[in-house]
Amino acid sequence: MSTGKTGLVVTAHPGDFVWRAGGAIALHAKKGYRVKIVCLSFGERGESQWAWKKADVSLADVKAQRREEAERAAETLGAEIEFFDAGDYPLHTTPEMLDRLVDVYRELKPSFVLTHSLEDPYNVDHPEATRFAQEARIIAQASGHKPSPDLAYNAPPVFLFEPHQPEQCNYKPNVILNIDEVWETKRRAFEILAAQKHLWEYYTRVALNRGMQGGRNSGRAMTYGEAYQRIFPQIVEELA
Repeated sequence: MSTGKTGLVVTAHPGDFVWRAGGAIALHAKKGYRVKIVCLSFGERGESQWAWKKADVSLADVKAQRREEAERAAETLGAEIEFFDAGDYPLHTTPEMLDRLVDVYRELKPSFVLTHSLEDPYNVDHPEATRFAQEARIIAQASGHKPSPDLAYNAPPVFLFEPHQPEQCNYKPNVILNIDEVWETKRRAFEILAAQKHLWEYYTRVALNRGMQGGRNSGRAMTYGEAYQRIFPQIVEELA
C-alpha cells in the first residue's frame, strides 16, 4: 500500500545503488514509498571490464547489457529507474541533465535523497554524482527557476551511502539502517550483477559488520545493516 512518501537515489553507476543502498531501497519500497533511482551512466566503461574482453563488442552493446541488468535490479528492489546516459570514466553531466534532475526533485518531492560520499580518491565519478545531486537540490528550491505560483517544495535530507573504502574517503557514518527484513531481496539484486560476482561476499561482510555495529549502538538485535552519513542537521523536539 502506498504511503504517498517518496525517496530519490542519485547514483553514478548501476552497481552502486545495489551494493550500497539496495537495502534502503527495498526497505522503503516495502513500506509503501515510491523510490526512484536516477542512474547517471550505464557503467559502460569502468564497471564493465568483463564485457570488453569479448571480440568486436560495441559501446552500444555494453550499454544495452548494463541497462538490462540495472532495470532488473531496480525492479527486484521495488524501485523505478531513469537513466541520464552521462557516460562514465569520466562522468560528464550537461545543463540539460541538471534541468531534468531539478524537475525530478520537484515532481517527486522526495522525503530523502541517497547518493555517494563527498570524497573518493579511487573514483571521481562518485563525488561528481554527489555534487550534481546537491546542485539540483539547491536549484529546485529557487523560486525563480521555472517560477510557478503553485510551486510547493521542501529540500529533503541527504544521506551519503558507504563507499568501497570508507577510511580513504573521510567517510564517517552517523546512521545505521537495519535491513534484516529485506536482506534476501538485496542479495537477489546482487546476483543480477553476475559479472561482479567477486563483490557479493565483500558486501555481505560489509552488511554483517554494520549490523553488528547497529546492534551494539542500539541495544536491539540486528544482523544486517547499511551505513549512511547525514549531511544536514536533523531537527528534533527532544534528544531522548
